[in-house]
Amino acid sequence: MMLYLLFYYTEALHLPITTAAWLYAIASVWDGVISLAIGLWVDRVPVVGRHCRTFMIGTIPLGLSFVLAYMPVPLTGNGILWWVLGTHIALRSFYALVNIPYLAMSARISTNEGDRALVAGVRMLSGTLAAMTVALGTVPLGQWLTGEQGAAAYSGAAVLFAIVATVLLIFVGLNYRDGMEDAHKAPATLPLLVTIMAVLRNRAFLVLAGAMSAMIVAVTMVDKSVLYYFKYALGDEQAGHLALGLMMAVSGLAIPLCLLFTRRFGARRLWFAAAALGAVNLLLFVFGDMSIVASAQIFLVVMQVAIVGQSFVLWALLPRTIDHGERNLGVRADAATYGLVALLQRLGIGMGTLMLGYILGHEGLKNSFAHTIASETGLRLGIALVPLFFFLLAGLIMLAYPVRGAGRDDRHPADAPAVSRPEA
Repeated sequence: MMLYLLFYYTEALHLPITTAAWLYAIASVWDGVISLAIGLWVDRVPVVGRHCRTFMIGTIPLGLSFVLAYMPVPLTGNGILWWVLGTHIALRSFYALVNIPYLAMSARISTNEGDRALVAGVRMLSGTLAAMTVALGTVPLGQWLTGEQGAAAYSGAAVLFAIVATVLLIFVGLNYRDGMEDAHKAPATLPLLVTIMAVLRNRAFLVLAGAMSAMIVAVTMVDKSVLYYFKYALGDEQAGHLALGLMMAVSGLAIPLCLLFTRRFGARRLWFAAAALGAVNLLLFVFGDMSIVASAQIFLVVMQVAIVGQSFVLWALLPRTIDHGERNLGVRADAATYGLVALLQRLGIGMGTLMLGYILGHEGLKNSFAHTIASETGLRLGIALVPLFFFLLAGLIMLAYPVRGAGRDDRHPADAPAVSRPEA
């Protein structure tokens, strides 16, 4: 339900869009900082199964903080602002405590490239199904559970989703098995500076992180603009919820196609194809007729295909990027790498959210009591041109990715030999 949080702040809690965007951005930056800290800490814990143990510790607090983030409270003025910021930071903190070890666990589940690509695909597909459930079910389920609308409906849905998610996370933790050769050995504790420098000296990581950061800014602006565009530019909020559901549904179809494309043509080619598709689609959004609901929904569905393509490449290449750093530098830093990825992601999300907030504010969305869009064309230009720049930038940066096997040589990753790893 992170997808709904900004919309919840402005439409249910009636915060001004620029204020809500700043609060969201601050929490996103905090998420990135705490994610990096957790990643550095987990990699230095000299305990067998450290990733899974840390993951399990955060499951229940994450569920509770999620409920608090959507809990309506009788506060006004600065009180509601501090409540929103505090609960959002708590949510982000416990999410990082669960997410960073989980991502490291996904990189350690197997040494086979084909298995890793499959895990990335299944993880994305599962996330897509969950996102589709949230997009289509949040408001109806919340209204059914509480018999109310507005903030109470969001709160009811949050309680339900938190219970289900907590149970699933505990199940994953209890059944996870580490597939690395050193899984049953306590890792050597490296100095913190050595771990950080190992990540920052990994050229493959720097390139992938740069391309990812540009992509995240573009994706954030597109995703978070959906409900606002449909409600205020097209006058049909329900169609916006349907558009989100369609975006998630097409993700489920696109992920297996991404896996097949990667096996046939390589991961980098998929990245470039997705960047080109996104750029062309954004140009059509600017110059085409998007005053019709169906046209806007088709645009978003195509946009989601491009987003899924680049996201698939990111998560498929990260384990290989970590292997590349270990081969060249002799240091393996799973959680630290994912922690730095999370930091850059959250910075990108914060940057994209702030830019969108100022664009919406400039176009007339000042607060929930004065929703007038001065220019539908101006809104479209603001939403599309900045993401277009960042999609093109993401494609250009990926040209420098150095790992052999990320292009033609990874057409059949399932047949790739396992990477040997020196003992820590």
